[in-house]
Amino acid sequence: MSAPGERLDAVPRIELAALPTPLQEARRLAGHLGLSRLLVKRDDTTGLGLGGNKARKLEYIFPEILAEGCDVVVTVGGAQSNHAAMTAAAARRLGLDAKLVLGGPDLVEVAGNALLDVLFGAEIRFMVDDDDNDAMTAEMDRWVEQLRREGRRPYALPIGGSTGAGALGYVRAVRELAAQLGPTAAGPVQVLTAVGSCGTLAGLHLGARLFLPGARVIGISVSRPAGAIARRTAEIVEESARLLGLAGALPESDVECYDDTFESYGVATAAGKEAILACARLEGLLLDPTYTGKAMAGLFDLARRGAIDRSVPTVFLHTGGLPILFASGSAFQDAAALTKIPPRSA
Repeated sequence: MSAPGERLDAVPRIELAALPTPLQEARRLAGHLGLSRLLVKRDDTTGLGLGGNKARKLEYIFPEILAEGCDVVVTVGGAQSNHAAMTAAAARRLGLDAKLVLGGPDLVEVAGNALLDVLFGAEIRFMVDDDDNDAMTAEMDRWVEQLRREGRRPYALPIGGSTGAGALGYVRAVRELAAQLGPTAAGPVQVLTAVGSCGTLAGLHLGARLFLPGARVIGISVSRPAGAIARRTAEIVEESARLLGLAGALPESDVECYDDTFESYGVATAAGKEAILACARLEGLLLDPTYTGKAMAGLFDLARRGAIDRSVPTVFLHTGGLPILFASGSAFQDAAALTKIPPRSA
């Protein structure tokens, strides 16, 4: 039987990301939280569409898209979806069209990821005040059927790219992380990430099973209750394991996820804002209010109430989302130390 790494390498993959991403010490932030060691896995630097975790997933999804001879990719997401913007970027790099079904509060200004969508030339159908996943998926399906009638060859990509194939990107990421950790990989380590559509968390779980057996994988929800995340994560792990020819499933009870700091998807929270400002001012590290800010708020909460082992090295997976930060200025107006100097008289 071939080794897990050989099985993973045998799965078709297209290089879209700049890998490996850095693993950086965050000593000042670790001291702030009372952690013995905190490292940040900088997947915000993957290099596709201003970076983020979706690049790793798309590397395993696009081989199927190309193999099926598709000429347009259709996907769904919120108004500031990282996945949608990065899918559009990958499609353009590979010579395909991109069409996006997005939903949420009406776009007053085209900024952040919405601006990237425009720059990549993606056609957008925007569902005003409606970011329900089922509703957006139904609209995507209607659009796909319309494109087929027009003679196009569309590929419908589920929200977040969270499929069994997509999750293999994070199986590979754990192998990368284990190599970067060196001797530390032989002992216990805590890996924490934001969780939305569950593909990243699923890949981390399967990757830890194969390459980092001492890891405790922790998800912080940014979009749904922990129970729903556990169910979907277990389903994706099983799909990914089958692609690698592996037996065994992940019990839902083994999926550790916290939804304590989750309030509403895409809405900035006080806890998230605190975490964003602390990371920026202690480490020069930028997070966003939709994904990584909330995940870091979750880490703050777990550390403060002793729900994680402070003596064990902790890895924070930075999943990206930086474009969102530049569409969120209103949330940080009160943090500005701004002195306005009147113009000099002539």
